[in-house]
Amino acid sequence: MELLEWDASTYDSLDLPHKHWGRDALERLPLRGDETVLELGCGSGRDSERLLKALPRGRLVAVDGSWQMLDQLRGRLGDGEGRLETLHRDLREPFNLHGPFDAVMSVATLHWLPDHQHIFDELAQVLRPGGRIVIEAGGHGNIAGFLEVLGAVRHYDGSRFWNFADIGETSERLHKAGFREIAVRLVPDEARLEDRAQLEAFVATVVLAAPLREMPSDQRAAFVTDVCDRLPEPAIDFVRLQIEATRAPTMRL
Repeated sequence: MELLEWDASTYDSLDLPHKHWGRDALERLPLRGDETVLELGCGSGRDSERLLKALPRGRLVAVDGSWQMLDQLRGRLGDGEGRLETLHRDLREPFNLHGPFDAVMSVATLHWLPDHQHIFDELAQVLRPGGRIVIEAGGHGNIAGFLEVLGAVRHYDGSRFWNFADIGETSERLHKAGFREIAVRLVPDEARLEDRAQLEAFVATVVLAAPLREMPSDQRAAFVTDVCDRLPEPAIDFVRLQIEATRAPTMRL
């Protein structure tokens, strides 16, 4: 599947639950302020802005697979007074990044990637020994109710688009990649939308961004309307996979 190109302007205009996901992730990432941090899947730069404020003497490398998202980020932050570097990468491929990094933060990205072992292996290669990762993404059970509705409208099971991992398999992959002090949780976090218009914009821009891309443009609006008609209330049943881990002091390569 080709890289997903986001509607970054609409995405950035929505009152997304990503705001508190990013804030909470940053609270779990202890920083002195002089580190070099990698943000994996930086999106439109909301969390990048928070990270830069937490790194007054440090440096941020923000990576994403969407050119529109990177353009939105640069419009928001410029070059971060010389402390921000933005890079376009297909995260399914080798990262080709110049570390080492002191820490990694990633919000709402991991579940879009098919091979989580690849991601953890690549992160272990660019993190310094003792470096910390904090990741938040969709986990096992994420949008289960929404997927039932989606399957009733059109036969999508989500497996082509999303990878919602469980606690055990995630912990095992992290350990295999060379991480220790591993903590993995699944946290239900329903997102309630204010009204029908916000629900449709959220579903079209965020939740169904990948399936809609494969649909003729003149069918998309009706499809979103049909899905939203069948939802029992204006809410999305998110379940978040929250990860913290430390790169082991030594690794066998």
